Amino acid sequence: MTTDKNELFGKLNLRWMAIGAVVILAGILLMAGGKSTDPNVFSDNEVYSFRRITLAPLLIIAGLLIEVYAIMKKSSGN
Repeated sequence: MTTDKNELFGKLNLRWMAIGAVVILAGILLMAGGKSTDPNVFSDNEVYSFRRITLAPLLIIAGLLIEVYAIMKKSSGN
């Protein structure tokens, strides 16, 4: 196999992209749920919890920032 030196992203960039994708996925999974078994009952403790209102969006934003860093980081020929 020959290695192409003109690759757009290096191994380190791809690793950072994978880390960012995992952080975004974790944020989405933390935000999911909150459905009540009874449609006539609204549980504001489940819907408006710290996990869904604060933690999950912060994880998604952190994941997006990691993705931007991974894309902008200059590949060092690795």
